[in-house]
This record gives sequence, structure tokens and C-alpha cells, in this order.
Amino acid sequence: VEESPAGYSRLAAFESSEPSFSLYRGFGYLHSRVLLELQDEIRTLESELNDLDEMDYENKNYRRLKSRTADIRDAKREGEKRTRRTLIAEIREKLVRYDEILVKARELNAFQRPSNRDYKSVRTWFCNEKPLVEAEQEFIKLKEDIVTLRLGREWAGFDGLIETMLRKLDCRLIRKIFCTPELRAKTNDKCIYYYSTSRIEKFVGLIITIIIFILLVLPVVAMYRLTSIGERNSTFDAIGVLVVFTLLFSAAMSLLTKAQRHELFAASAAYCAVLVVFISNFNGNLLSNGPGNMPGG
Repeated sequence: VEESPAGYSRLAAFESSEPSFSLYRGFGYLHSRVLLELQDEIRTLESELNDLDEMDYENKNYRRLKSRTADIRDAKREGEKRTRRTLIAEIREKLVRYDEILVKARELNAFQRPSNRDYKSVRTWFCNEKPLVEAEQEFIKLKEDIVTLRLGREWAGFDGLIETMLRKLDCRLIRKIFCTPELRAKTNDKCIYYYSTSRIEKFVGLIITIIIFILLVLPVVAMYRLTSIGERNSTFDAIGVLVVFTLLFSAAMSLLTKAQRHELFAASAAYCAVLVVFISNFNGNLLSNGPGNMPGG
């Protein structure tokens, strides 16, 4: 980055060096203004077309309303400058432009907003480096209009927390583990952090795997100890453990992943079902092996 000439060249090198640094204005206000302008122009043309139709209807020019050929012929014969054909062609042209901008605006609204972490990193770099003149770098202050080209990952919220922790604990060992040689060669600035996305995802995946394993093993062990007592109260205690760990599992799924509501519900139901089956099977085994069923009992 530092090897690029100062100005837009260095800014482009910086923003292209990491997807999370690719922040640009969405110009949402200007999109709205252009759409509103075109919308009113089309409305005016629509009103003009309706007036033309009503005028022909009142003048009993029914043939012109029922036949395009007759309408074009009569308009040419009467020397009309503003014909229905010309009007519809103008409407078509503006509708095409309006639809294109409308679709593009919808696609732009689907772009993600930068996380506070990414926005703060880029804005700090702007403040330190001042790559452009003051007026031309003011756009970075318009946070509500900034979009990012970075694609969201499955664990975007949680791995963002991991990235923040890595930056706070930054040292040579962490950079060696989470930064590839290519990333370390991008800059000499110690305030800029480049972490390998794939390595962070693997680390986050390992953490989530451990958490899920714990949430599966702990309730099984706890309910085994409770149900092995064989008392009625111990069964209710096991059900309490089931409820608590199901809630913990749901919270973990919600916080650590980007699971949708129906996926969260299905996963929680499956988790709860596994624990319920464990309780019922173990209680059934206790009853079948109870003192009354033992040989000679």
C-alpha cells in the first residue's frame, strides 16, 4: 500500500487490499431523487395519454381508439404534432429508464452496511493518512450512506468478535498464525491488520464445534447421574436440565450463527428430542431392571 503514489492511487490500493476496506457511498438520496423525478415525468405523460383517449372518446373517434393503424393514419392526415404513437414511445423510453434505476436501487439496498469494526478501521486510516483533499474525502464521514462490497459469512457476528479480540491481543505469534506471508507483505503500517479469512473461519468453526460438543455431552452426563438415582424428583430434575440446556443451545445457535428462525426452531427441536429420548430410554431401562423384575425378586 505504501509503495503506491499518494492520492487516489494509494486509496485504491488500500481499499482493494482487503474486502472489508472496500467502502463506498451508496447515494441513496440521489437514487430517490432521480426515481421521484422520473416517476412524476411518467405520471405527467400518463395523464396526457388519458386526456387524449378521453378527447377521442368524447369526439366519438371510436375507430382511432380501436385501431392503431387508423389512429396513425388520421393523426398524419390531420397533421398532429403530439400523436398517441409519439406519446407512448416517450412513455416507453422513460419507463425503461425508470425500471432500470428502480431495480438497481433495490439491488443496492441489498448491499450490506459495514460493521462498526470495519468502518472504524477505514475511517481511522483516512484520519491518519489523509489520502485526499478534505472536500473529496468527506464521504467517509457519511456512515449511513456507506455500503461495503464484503460478502457476509455464516458466522459474521461471531468471527467479527474474534477478529476484534485478535487485534486487541495482537502480537508476533497471532500474526504468524492468522496472517499469511502475502497478507503481511501488503503493508508496513502496524495500525492496519490483515487476517486470513479462511484461517479465522477455521478457528471460529473449531470454537463452535467445541461449544456444541459441550452442549451435547454435559446434559447427557447430568441427566444420567440424575436418572440413575431412580427417584421421582430426580426425573423432574433431569427435565429441568433438559429445558436449561435447550435454551442454552438455542442461544448459542442464535449468537454464533446466522441461522434463520425456522432453522433455529428445527435445530432446537431436534436437540430437545435427542435429550427426551435419552431420558425416556434410560428410565425405561431402570424400570425393566428394577428390584421387582430381578430373578428371584
